[in-house]
Amino acid sequence: MRARWKLTVRFGPRVERATFAALPDALARLEERAHELAGEAPGRVLDTKIKRFEPEEQVVARLELAGPERLVPSVRAGLDVHGDGSVVAYRGRVRRELISPAKGETPYTALRRALA
Repeated sequence: MRARWKLTVRFGPRVERATFAALPDALARLEERAHELAGEAPGRVLDTKIKRFEPEEQVVARLELAGPERLVPSVRAGLDVHGDGSVVAYRGRVRRELISPAKGETPYTALRRALA
């Protein structure tokens, strides 16, 4: 059985899915797509009648990577793109654990380090 990595990208009402045979290919596409979406981040305040959400508090896109097992993936990780264009790496699905970048590291390299 071949390893398969699934990438799911959620941006607004749109959901994109892709499957990759190797982790480096999946990470390359994840990073490429996150750069694109960070550039499209609206950067505006969302003001509801109950609360005001600043752009850095809003998750406008979520990129999730799961694999290599097909039915119950042992790895779940990804990136959140915020309304101000910032990107945060995380591990887990239900309980998200933020991956803090080391000094001089980007969220993309922090995610790669955590998955290595």
